[in-house]
Amino acid sequence: MLNLLWLLLGGYGVGILLPLCLPGRPGLQQLTSNVAAIVGTSTGVILGLLGLTSSEPVTGSLASTIPLLTFAVRLDPLAAFFVLTISLVGLAASIYAIGYLQHFEERASTDTLGALFNAFLLCMTFVVLADNAFFFLLAWELMSLLSYFLVVTEHEKAEVRYAGLFYLIMTHIGTAFIVVAFLIFFQGTWSFSFEAFRHPAQPLPEGMKTLVFLMALLGFGTKAGIIPLHVWLPYAHPVAPSHVSAVMSGVMIKTAIYGLIRVYFDFFGGQFPWWWGFTVLLLGTTSALLGVMYALMEHDLKRLLAFHSVENIGIILMGLGAGMIFQAYGLRELAALGLLAGLYHTINHALFKALLFLGAGSLLYATHTRNMEEYGGLLRRMPWTGIFFLIGAVSISALPPTNGFVSEWLVFQTLFLSFQIPTVFLKLMLPIAAAILALTGVLALTCFAKAFGISFLAQPRSTHARHAEEVPVSMRTGMGILAALCVALGVAPMVVVPLLDQIVAPLAGISIASKVLAIDGWALAPVNVEFSSLSTPVLALLLVASAILGLGLAVVLGGRLTTRRSKSWGCGITLTPRMEYTATGFVQPIKRVFSTIYQPTVKLETEFLAESRYFSKRRHFEFHIEPIFEKYLYDPLVAFFGTLADRLKVIQAGSLHLYLTYMFVTLIALLLLAV
Repeated sequence: MLNLLWLLLGGYGVGILLPLCLPGRPGLQQLTSNVAAIVGTSTGVILGLLGLTSSEPVTGSLASTIPLLTFAVRLDPLAAFFVLTISLVGLAASIYAIGYLQHFEERASTDTLGALFNAFLLCMTFVVLADNAFFFLLAWELMSLLSYFLVVTEHEKAEVRYAGLFYLIMTHIGTAFIVVAFLIFFQGTWSFSFEAFRHPAQPLPEGMKTLVFLMALLGFGTKAGIIPLHVWLPYAHPVAPSHVSAVMSGVMIKTAIYGLIRVYFDFFGGQFPWWWGFTVLLLGTTSALLGVMYALMEHDLKRLLAFHSVENIGIILMGLGAGMIFQAYGLRELAALGLLAGLYHTINHALFKALLFLGAGSLLYATHTRNMEEYGGLLRRMPWTGIFFLIGAVSISALPPTNGFVSEWLVFQTLFLSFQIPTVFLKLMLPIAAAILALTGVLALTCFAKAFGISFLAQPRSTHARHAEEVPVSMRTGMGILAALCVALGVAPMVVVPLLDQIVAPLAGISIASKVLAIDGWALAPVNVEFSSLSTPVLALLLVASAILGLGLAVVLGGRLTTRRSKSWGCGITLTPRMEYTATGFVQPIKRVFSTIYQPTVKLETEFLAESRYFSKRRHFEFHIEPIFEKYLYDPLVAFFGTLADRLKVIQAGSLHLYLTYMFVTLIALLLLAV
């Protein structure tokens, strides 16, 4: 498997270097970079599958001249799962980019864009393969910087520069917390090796363990986008090229999930107090609910999808948090079920969120706008894009027979099994979390009914939508791969669960595949078949059979099918796009119900005719949602540090003698501390 790793490195390396050697040939540059990325990601898919089925972890290392840094890699089942997830999404995005980057040939440097994209995929892969904290942080920082440069591809726009700066600041704040967590591990082992973290010579005190838990949660949580650390997502994802947005939202933020599992279940061996899991569960539940609520109010399709990343990261954390609670009480089977549900939703979200971002990129490619209010009637003009987007929308809404339904159902079952916990408080809290998850699912379905209906149905609302055309074949192929996987992972959990069990068994200390799968794999039964069971293949067959039966009855009872075209009846009035539902009007009832959270600002200006004040000439409507986390958390923090900086700038007097004095005093203080 190490040979495959070298092939992966070579593929990405060619994609980084070759486009830079072809100046003045943008078409060839983007083709070579994407073909190289396809080679690298295809190798990653094979490497991930082999790692999941391997009986022993595969390791390798390369020494460096830098102290404490070893280029050590370890392909265990957990790393292999994330390599597979990264590579699947990266493969679809690379194929998609062959056609999509034609959109950027005159607006961006295609050689740089292709090289950065390959380097980004490579660094993400090494983040999950790293077996040394120093190497991990190096790959993590490169991943963050490369994603920043990809976000600011269209840096001539002020909104893009602002989004890039916001993302860069937030990601480095998160990195600082991760560094602190690893330094605490280092203090107890005097090594940056992950193997030393797993088996320290002297265990960390409980206070230090708690500090590591909080530092990891804040550091990785910033990258994952949990509430209230999510504020960078709705800025960065919309402005990045759409294939980059698909990779960032689909898999980059999942590297944070990898980091949390690696620290809590691997380094700590699953030994932690119950309140750690409850904290993760609480943050996950809050993120899931607020993420979907803010997504509902968005008209920018890519911002809407960015908020749904917050929601689905929350659902993943709900599974992990419940698993941590069960682990703390020694309920290993239920802990394994929670971890398995979280991992299942991790790959599912990677697939359907990447699909939706690629679909949004196709709409942007065809209409040159992200505003859903300017779409409409696109299903007739872009049928393949519409079908693929619909599959993604059904998946993220957790409707059968797609993958989102299976993983969310497993999360539900994990939460409902809380009656086995001996603590009354947790017996109540986990079902409440399940109820909030149910509300989240309903709101997600509402949101994507809006997104699909406003974008693809009714009449075109703009000239761009009226003249839109289907996207190139490569873009449709990239979306088609992800759409097929969304359906496959929904109807074939009997294939997915045993692979995930290879990851869960060493982390939770027990194998549960045989207890989760019943009737020779044709049904899911969360640990106990008497408690609950579900057969997604049978459910899929019933849905298909119902559709065929309905069509057959229509033919038998109604005769031969014929097509008749006529205008829609509108009470004698000719229908126009102005009469359609708007994205704003669609969510008006929800905005009113949750007005305390949204704190909406509505501005309506009316200009009347000069002849009569009873007839309006023009009306201007503005609707704005108050960003409460930015207003009440981040703005005060920025103001505080700005004031502090203004007061501290007096020490920067421009005097060389004063600076030397500072250095001398600092040196004396350090010597006194060392004595």
